[in-house]
Amino acid sequence: MTKFKIKVGDTVKVIAGDNKGSEGKVLQILRDRNRAVVEGVNLVSKHTKPNAQNPQGGIVKKEASIHISNLGLVENGEAVRVGYKVEGDTKTRISKKTKNAI
Repeated sequence: MTKFKIKVGDTVKVIAGDNKGSEGKVLQILRDRNRAVVEGVNLVSKHTKPNAQNPQGGIVKKEASIHISNLGLVENGEAVRVGYKVEGDTKTRISKKTKNAI
């Protein structure tokens, strides 16, 4: 199982691909496929049949996953690389650019 420097709830910016420049909150991490689902990013149209929740059916916009390498953690409005700092028995994520804890 791989460890990622981005976690659920983080605000990230897309740094490569069709959605480059868009920001959103990480909703889900798919560890087995190295992908993440980000709120409002990489929207796809999904055709749905009528059901109890949606009796009309139709086309629904939904977030699709995006590869984790195309995401950068946002600090002060710009994407930064993430490192780790170990002090005693605590390990904290830090920004490589400003050296501040995230």
